[in-house]
Amino acid sequence: MANIIPVDEFITDEWYPGFKPEYGHSAWCTEPINTFNKEDEKRFWFLDFHWPKGLSPMGITFLEDGYSWSTQAAAQGLPLPPGKGIVQRLGGTHVYASEVPVTSEWEMGFRGARIEKNLPPFLENFPDIWKDRVWELDMGLEYFENYDSSGKSIEELGQYLVDARIFHKRAWEIHFEMMYPLLANYLGFYGVCSELSIDPGEISKFLQGYDTKILECDRGLWELTDKVKSQDIIDLFESNDAENLKTALDNDSRASSWMSSFNEFLQKYGHRTEGISDINLASWIEDPTSPLGTIKTFLMKEESHDFEAAQKASVEEREEAIENARSKITTEEQEKFNSALGACQHANFAWWNDEHNYYIDLRATIPMRKACLALGEAIGCENKDDTLFLFYPELMEIVNGSKSMSDCKQMIKDRRDYYDHWEEKRPSMPKVLGFIPEEVADPIMIEIFGMHHHFFNAMKAEGQDVQTLTGVAASKGTVTGKARVLHNAGELHKIEPGEILVCEATSPNWTPAFAKIAACVCDGGGTLTHASIISREYRIPCVVGVGLATTVINTGDEIEVDGTKGIVTVFKNQ
Repeated sequence: MANIIPVDEFITDEWYPGFKPEYGHSAWCTEPINTFNKEDEKRFWFLDFHWPKGLSPMGITFLEDGYSWSTQAAAQGLPLPPGKGIVQRLGGTHVYASEVPVTSEWEMGFRGARIEKNLPPFLENFPDIWKDRVWELDMGLEYFENYDSSGKSIEELGQYLVDARIFHKRAWEIHFEMMYPLLANYLGFYGVCSELSIDPGEISKFLQGYDTKILECDRGLWELTDKVKSQDIIDLFESNDAENLKTALDNDSRASSWMSSFNEFLQKYGHRTEGISDINLASWIEDPTSPLGTIKTFLMKEESHDFEAAQKASVEEREEAIENARSKITTEEQEKFNSALGACQHANFAWWNDEHNYYIDLRATIPMRKACLALGEAIGCENKDDTLFLFYPELMEIVNGSKSMSDCKQMIKDRRDYYDHWEEKRPSMPKVLGFIPEEVADPIMIEIFGMHHHFFNAMKAEGQDVQTLTGVAASKGTVTGKARVLHNAGELHKIEPGEILVCEATSPNWTPAFAKIAACVCDGGGTLTHASIISREYRIPCVVGVGLATTVINTGDEIEVDGTKGIVTVFKNQ
């Protein structure tokens, strides 16, 4: 691989057909989101796995309020010594990201002194701080999710959108306000373990085995699956595709009791999407195809997933790993280890990284979607989601009457075509662009996105005949089976039991599939990425950060996943 991957294909001054942002279009802290220019080749950019379908114009609001502003504000506020947050460039509709580095040695030391002062109080009070933030999030979510848009004027719905965006931005400020110090704490513990010669591959085990709201939702899906069996309506699931299940169940009196239970489940857990903060994705409440399809495939398993046994095994592995580490160090070293471990378990990133998704990542964008769709209907759009193909200021101009929706009709069509074009290109998009470094400094890029030596080595092998992939050994065990390659979560509910999931990376909406799959392989990710954490809880092998899995492996290929050594062997399906 060359040291520089050209950005020429993506250079443009338009974010979408017909839209060039004015200065001050969105708030930013250290550097604004933009499209690529030739100067960007001097920096390293990676293709972010969170939005494999790309983002529509209204969806880009998340980049402005969440990924750009909120990471940078949090990194400045803590502060992070080596980095000022993350900045994005648009490659068509897709997101490339890079760290905003601190280049001054003096500033790095200045920031280091400040984090030494600011971090301990946060960590000590983390449970109470997070409890307060959950109260704040719950208060907002209750209002927006219970808002009745029927009969509301365009002006009233416009205000609802304004308020929903204010809440959305605040939710993501909370996200990174929590994330950076928790990551910094984890990295400090990692440093202690390295100093004590404790195997880095064991560190993530020390923090596993704690229940989350995401696992709670998964248990609810399995309870519904058991009710399908006990109420003798399996035939309805077997004879209908996932897309037709709701209609079939609604129209069969035998399923009335089960559907009551299912609707209760949706009211509690259905405010989530099959992706993180993508306004183009419907929630489970809006479209229940995904949970119904997941239950359909759960029924294909001979036995229900045993959550209690899995958690017990996870806890036992945790305690065994901790005691094994202690046995290899002196009494004095144990005191240092126990102190750092206690701090990490008290303010546990591995737990929080799944827990918070219930409130923020899968949920906080839904009110904005709800507002946009209601506005589309009230305005009389040809398609009620036409509003998602307008940028926020464009839609607000229509709300206040300074622009007509009819003036935007052709532009919206052009933008839909643009969105579809780039979605089709996603599988062939370069994984990285610009200057390829030896390492990066931002902890989110390392531990969440997996920008480590495994990933960079894989990039160097791109274009070669690769049969063995090496990555991070995220969850132990060895499995051989058929691969199911997914580029997004659209058909996640169709994965069959025993298949090996191969993808760019997973996010919390993928969690239910881990009760069906035999193993997981991801292009990106580190020890604290979602696939790593959830694989350990579900007790399945997992290797992340291999770089080229979705390029080298095809659906149906037989592959071996060694989650203990971090190796994936590909046997092509002949």
